[in-house]
Amino acid sequence: MSENKSFQRCTRCIFDTTVSDIVFDSKGECQYCKIHDEMERLHPLGDLGEERLKNSIEKIKKKGRGEKYDCVVGTSGGRDSTYTLYIAVKLGLRPLAVHFDNGWNTDISVRNVKNACKILDIDLYTVVADWEEFKDLQISFLKTSTPDADIPSDYAIVSTLYKVASKEGIKYILNGHSFRTEGTTPISWMYMDGRYFKSVCKKFGVNKKIKSFPILTATSLFYYSIIKRIRYFFILENIEYIQKDIDKVIKKELEWEYYGGHHHENTYTKFFQSYYLPKKFNIDKRKREYSALIRSDQFSREKALEIIEKDNYEYDEDVVKYVINKLGLSQNQWKEIMESPIKSHEDYPTYLKLIKLFRFPIKIAVKLKLLPNILYLKYAQ
Repeated sequence: MSENKSFQRCTRCIFDTTVSDIVFDSKGECQYCKIHDEMERLHPLGDLGEERLKNSIEKIKKKGRGEKYDCVVGTSGGRDSTYTLYIAVKLGLRPLAVHFDNGWNTDISVRNVKNACKILDIDLYTVVADWEEFKDLQISFLKTSTPDADIPSDYAIVSTLYKVASKEGIKYILNGHSFRTEGTTPISWMYMDGRYFKSVCKKFGVNKKIKSFPILTATSLFYYSIIKRIRYFFILENIEYIQKDIDKVIKKELEWEYYGGHHHENTYTKFFQSYYLPKKFNIDKRKREYSALIRSDQFSREKALEIIEKDNYEYDEDVVKYVINKLGLSQNQWKEIMESPIKSHEDYPTYLKLIKLFRFPIKIAVKLKLLPNILYLKYAQ
């Protein structure tokens, strides 16, 4: 981890020096605001955005002509993935909804997924992780003492989407992330790649080989994206995505229910964001979401600061106890996890140096739309 520095906050958003890798320019703006501006340039709204979206949708339809599905959409029951399903159907696409069940679904998320698929008349493909294997993975990442303890879920979802798309002969995966409402997660707050993943499994895991979902290595990513030519399409990037308006739409059209917090549709993620990150690492992910909304003129910076400075991230003690018990950890084991010295992905083998070394080929691949823009903007520059 980087050395302590005097406190400073971005003059534009509300990211501050609790983000250990943060860098400010002469105006006091952080690099994540710069990433946002570049993403705005690459993915404009208005007439140009509509035209690009129309062209992309036509490409997806053309690639999927004659097939049962023309795209895959990962769905969790959350706001973004639910709206992605909704907008995909409205635009005339034929998505296959894919849900990765890691054992931590809430009742609300299950209802949201089922309602959306039923109302939109979409097939649902569910992959259920082997619980003992996945539990071992989550404990292993807790033992890393890094802020990356929730990446087993994120990693498994991405890996599963590629595998299902390849199996079904589908050329597009629709991603529901919106940089305008969710922002970019600082690399010091979350990092993942195949080498990092495998090294943690080997060092801390009981099960050394993952069987319930594929491990996405650099080789398999090359295979899926270059050989199989499967594309990730961030469909919300060229759409005016106003969070409060989207909630109204999916509640009315899809009987969607809110679950009380950002990504709290999953019990483990709720525990991770509301308790584990703030308590152990002083990381408050509300800063990321509020910063994105501020940059997109959807929320007041003054109001966001008032909330962050006044209220700690609320957590449910019963949820904390439930997670610890479900993982099968004793109080002493949990105490050891919480009190172990803080580390980062830099303390483990990763592909990050290799990614930076090959930043120019990656930039070309991004321009050719073989890889998402954020891979270069966040990791390879």
